[in-house]
Amino acid sequence: MKLLKYIKIITVFFIMISLNYACDDYLEEEIYSDITSENFITQDNADQLVVGVYSSLRDVYKEYTFQYLGTDVFTSKSEIFSFSPTNDYFNLNSGEGLAVWSNNYSVVGKANIVINRYENQINWSDANLGARDYGIAQAKALRGLAYFNLVQQYGGVVIEVDEVQTIRTDYVRSTEAETYAQIISDLEEAIPVLLDDPSTGRISKRAAQHLLAEVYLTRAYTSAGTSADFDTAAALAEQAIGDYDIRSQSFAEVFDYGNQENDEVLFAIQYGNSGLADDKSNNKHSLFMNQVFNYPGVNRTTTPYGVSGFGAMPTPFFYSLFADNDTREDVTIHRAIIADSDEPDGPDNIVAGDTIVYYPKNALDADELADRLNRYWVYQPDQYLFGLPDDIPGVNYLYSLNIERTNFPIFKKFDDQDFNEDTDGARDTFVFRVAGTHLIAAEAYLGAGNTASALNHLNIVRERATGVANEYTSISIDDILNERAIELAGEENRWAVLKRTGKLEERIALYNPHVMDHGTFNAGIHLLRPIPANELQLSDGSLEQNPGY
Repeated sequence: MKLLKYIKIITVFFIMISLNYACDDYLEEEIYSDITSENFITQDNADQLVVGVYSSLRDVYKEYTFQYLGTDVFTSKSEIFSFSPTNDYFNLNSGEGLAVWSNNYSVVGKANIVINRYENQINWSDANLGARDYGIAQAKALRGLAYFNLVQQYGGVVIEVDEVQTIRTDYVRSTEAETYAQIISDLEEAIPVLLDDPSTGRISKRAAQHLLAEVYLTRAYTSAGTSADFDTAAALAEQAIGDYDIRSQSFAEVFDYGNQENDEVLFAIQYGNSGLADDKSNNKHSLFMNQVFNYPGVNRTTTPYGVSGFGAMPTPFFYSLFADNDTREDVTIHRAIIADSDEPDGPDNIVAGDTIVYYPKNALDADELADRLNRYWVYQPDQYLFGLPDDIPGVNYLYSLNIERTNFPIFKKFDDQDFNEDTDGARDTFVFRVAGTHLIAAEAYLGAGNTASALNHLNIVRERATGVANEYTSISIDDILNERAIELAGEENRWAVLKRTGKLEERIALYNPHVMDHGTFNAGIHLLRPIPANELQLSDGSLEQNPGY
């Protein structure tokens, strides 16, 4: 059975038995021992506990601030004089980012319940011991994923591998090295048991190998790692890639809404349009866009573009990365906004199908610009983002008539055919793709000093995009970061990647407009996030804050 269908079933199941595994914060979890869930959980329905861990990942991957803001390719969606603590590293404090902490610890807590109940409370028949081991392996893999998300943001964190059955306030943080050791232990125990080809939505052996490759790669840069971690990461990435050739389908086919369950996707968070409260709730399509319905001819209820959420805005640097022959550009962004309804009161009696706004890749000359401004608004590459350019006398489309203050080519790759009038959609969120595995391999081989293998993996990704074989003849970490930026835009945790490679401070100073204008990044502080204030308060002093907060 497809996991999404199982999630729908389990939603009703948990309502009936009143088992609320989600918690608002880790240090104040519910005491589940008072609920006689043993009466409901047997070997026949135990898998529903595992599905509960998967469903909790939705909240983890809907949170965007600590993944995208304050990086080289994304900035805050506001005018240049505005301030954002997370994006600008300005007065960033322990009130920021609670969702990252609590959502990942929700995954940890649910995984611990699975492992404890599977190991200690469910009576398994000999015939079902394989199902027991498989359930535990899935829980450990997802717990490893959650702890990896946490260690990248906070450094060493609280490690809890037992089901919480009493209220505790004496939690202490483990070291970064201990946290990585726990992640690696979980994944290495899980991988031999995970299936090569599980039902859609479940973590596979190759997905866990991809994750473990990135864990080793990330640890290699830290004091907890060694140079051998680069070799281990490369070997694991090769195993995760297997014999799949990403050039067997185009980038456009990978992101075709009707082709979401394609072979390149190693692991995805599933959504749907069944009508259940949490089923159609993906906000991905809304994150990297402006308020399109502010334009005449774009109706909030019928627009194919969706409704903007809080989200982030691509930087001018991001748009500059696409070469003229890079097919990913047309899949990733909209360069034109098209009217979906008539609006006779608009600037020039707009009818459905008219172009409203155009964002040329290359600057238009004065004559062509004036001609196009008689038909629609045009924002030249140096006019993306903030405010409005000066009007050009004598043309129909005066910039001063546009009420949208942030104008930029919005994202296309996450367009959702089943979104509602708010920001809820049904497109799956891709967590791991084989193209990303190639880029992990390239980075790992580069770290290990094997430039030939690093080039091979980088060029495979590039060839799919441009049709040119062996386009890169030399390789640097910046080449890999640039390729990741366009191949995995809005998918990868960009902040964590820049931190890992030691490039965060350098690249935000060069490419993030708000940071360039008034950012206050301090590497002694901002390479770690602040532990949420309420966690510190609940711990009665046992939980230590990161330096500088």
